Amino acid sequence: MRDNGAVTSATRQSETPASPQLSTSLERAAAPFVPTRLIATDLDGTLLRDDKSVSPRTVAALAAAEEAGIEVFFVTGRPARWMDVVAEHVHGHGLAICGNGAAVVDLHGGPGAHRFVKVRELTPRHALEAIRLIRDAAPGTVCAVEQTYGFHQEPEYPKLHMEAPDHLAPAEELLAPDGVAVGQPILKILAYHPTLEPDAFLTAARVAVGARVAITRSSPSALLEISAAEVSKASTLALCCAERGISHEEVVAFGDMPNDVEMLTWAGRSYAMGNAHPAAVAAATGRTAPNNEDGVAVVIERILGERP
Repeated sequence: MRDNGAVTSATRQSETPASPQLSTSLERAAAPFVPTRLIATDLDGTLLRDDKSVSPRTVAALAAAEEAGIEVFFVTGRPARWMDVVAEHVHGHGLAICGNGAAVVDLHGGPGAHRFVKVRELTPRHALEAIRLIRDAAPGTVCAVEQTYGFHQEPEYPKLHMEAPDHLAPAEELLAPDGVAVGQPILKILAYHPTLEPDAFLTAARVAVGARVAITRSSPSALLEISAAEVSKASTLALCCAERGISHEEVVAFGDMPNDVEMLTWAGRSYAMGNAHPAAVAAATGRTAPNNEDGVAVVIERILGERP
């Protein structure tokens, strides 16, 4: 979705080295050097190790970046209430982009006291329309509703998340004008299929729904994440950068899954992790080590070494 100096996924694929180790010569040949002003990183499968910890090396790299005047934004599909894992590593502005771009959250308040700075909500009407079309294309789909402060699911929806739902009911009841999901913003709908292959489910849903909503995925299972049209990690990150006078060329982004593709394409420099999905690899300008080998820290250390 880059507006200026766009680089297509096809072009970027040709720039991606076969090895997952950090690329240097290919990247430097691709574009002139631009100082980094903001680092945007996904969490699961990217900044976090598989045990959901932040390694000491990564903690030190994040702190060093902030000390050098480079802003760090965590940009994740997680809801705000799951951000405790990195809350203590937020410096300066304290902001994170959650729900695949559906919300900008101030994490300074601590667990349970997060303040929503910006919300890009999905209307119940569009949510219901998307659910109907996806179920027509993939019978057996079951859904859950993610809100700013609530989580509800259908009775058949499996236990995939960290907490019990606030309510159990069919999506049509949850999203009805008098349903429990009405009254606070809907950040995204989760749609799960018990038997379909994840990428096939994503493709089928996108074909069925078209541009009515944004559909992506970040789970290894057939779990889709549905947001309002035009909402993505990239579009919300672009808004935050515009408020700070930061251009996309001054952003370095990291990610590993299809929900990172738009952000990896938009950023001036971007890195797919060594463990990344092929779509993320194709979208990025470079590749770094896997999340369990501190791939984000490897690049940040190099960025700091490039500074005068």
